[in-house]
Amino acid sequence: MTARPANAHQARLLRLLRDGGPNSRAQLGDQIDLSRSKLAVEVDRLLDTGLVVADGLAASRGGRRSHNIRLAPALRFLGIDIGATSIDVAVTNAELEVLGHLNHPMDVREGPVAVFEQALALAAKLKASGLAEGFDGAGIGVPGPVRFPEGVPVAPPIMPGWDGFPVREALSQELGCPVMVDNDVNLMAMGEQHAGVARSVGDFLCVKIGTGIGCGIVVGGEVYRGTTGSAGDIGHIQVEPEGRACACGNKGCLEAHFSGAALARDAEDAARSGRSPELAARLEAAGRLTAADVAAAAAAGDATSLDLIREGGNRVGQVIAGLVSFFNPGLVVIGGGVTGLGHTLLASVRTQVYRQSLPLATGNLPIVLGELGPAAGVIGAARLISDHLFSPA
Repeated sequence: MTARPANAHQARLLRLLRDGGPNSRAQLGDQIDLSRSKLAVEVDRLLDTGLVVADGLAASRGGRRSHNIRLAPALRFLGIDIGATSIDVAVTNAELEVLGHLNHPMDVREGPVAVFEQALALAAKLKASGLAEGFDGAGIGVPGPVRFPEGVPVAPPIMPGWDGFPVREALSQELGCPVMVDNDVNLMAMGEQHAGVARSVGDFLCVKIGTGIGCGIVVGGEVYRGTTGSAGDIGHIQVEPEGRACACGNKGCLEAHFSGAALARDAEDAARSGRSPELAARLEAAGRLTAADVAAAAAAGDATSLDLIREGGNRVGQVIAGLVSFFNPGLVVIGGGVTGLGHTLLASVRTQVYRQSLPLATGNLPIVLGELGPAAGVIGAARLISDHLFSPA
């Protein structure tokens, strides 16, 4: 993809076609503040660039039928979502429909070189399957703070060896296309906004509970990243003065008391202390426990596992309640690997938020699980790079 929109009007048209699919000139005119003649000029210029193509006649609205316009069907975006314990890679078309999606276990602590070798191998596999001749752009999500303008991770607590690694520059050279990099929870928020539970919401919070905990903040339909890119790092809000040591170097952080890693550790303690025969049996069989084991034990009626989930949900809810009082969102989305804990977790979070925040903030506030699962991150990654490419150069 060499062409870029020449002005804000063209950028707006491209995003309308991305988010709404093929549309007629007349319908586009209803959504954009341009005269009919000016709209015709901008659409014709986009047709000349090859970014959009004619797509047959639209349904009649009375009088002369308008032509449909759509984004070029050959455009391909690559979405890479790097988690603490796995990599998701997907290819999308220009409307951000997922054409192919691969997942591979991978420990982010192995470092950027090993992780990106695996990510590029998955991308090559998708490409070889015939889904793409090449990539017009790529979006990358990483599980730590990112200095957004440069696409560089900064002191990420659970990513040793990644501090200052030039992700955007390195991947752009390898892939031969523009690359944008962001925190993984921001991409989850963008994915749920584009194709998930937050489609019609302008102001919402998206909380990801996995190996770590983070929060995507969407204001007026746009991700809010803060001055340097670290907005939403709620996993390191203190919930227990002089509590457990956290990977960030502080004590009592939310992430140290409830996350995928913290829950697995607490489950193993419960198994070894004899408080849960169910967890003990699972530990003996597998040699280690994960959040998925706690979820399965809870589903089987294990009281200790249910208590661990409720306690964790209470702590997360305590923090979200403060965010709700401060931000007054229209929706709270809970996602990430630990959402396998399901409605026991969700009920605890809701109870704390509705109890602690004022009625004006919570009277009509849905707190829901994300709809897209692992696809949210890769769709958000594709949305990130398309936002960049569908902006004036």
